[in-house]
Amino acid sequence: MMEKVQLNMTVNGKEVEVLTEPRQLLVHVLREELNITGPHVGCESTHCGACTIDMNEMSVKSCSVFAAQAQGANITTVEGLGSPDGLHIIQEMFKEHHGLQCGYCTPGMITRAYRLLQENSNPTEEEVRFGISGNLCRCTGYQNIVKAIMASADKLNETSEMKESA
Repeated sequence: MMEKVQLNMTVNGKEVEVLTEPRQLLVHVLREELNITGPHVGCESTHCGACTIDMNEMSVKSCSVFAAQAQGANITTVEGLGSPDGLHIIQEMFKEHHGLQCGYCTPGMITRAYRLLQENSNPTEEEVRFGISGNLCRCTGYQNIVKAIMASADKLNETSEMKESA
């Protein structure tokens, strides 16, 4: 059995400490040790994107990160973007535009969309499709996901413009 290490990181705005094996995959640390179940375990080979999180302002597939690599990291999962009482605009737009069916890919897709819109606040449809190409959905055919992300960009830009004019 491998010796455990103390892991310190910020997850969804909260400082956390966890004692874990350094080679444990981050997706398992989040789900099993911190009870943050938004990142889903899909393929465990980085192909599906169901485990996508935002780590240090980058989209990361948490099934490809060892726990030790997350030491000191700032991590946001879908749970950190909104709450049941106040969904994030992207979460609202996925709901409004039916950007989900079974929901398995949705947390990773929303988290990737969040980073995509941080990187490009006014993407074209082609840029959205390319930007989410590392996240697979086996149900929707992507059309409504793309619509939801495009609508999110519009709403976020509208909100930003309102703040600037105030």
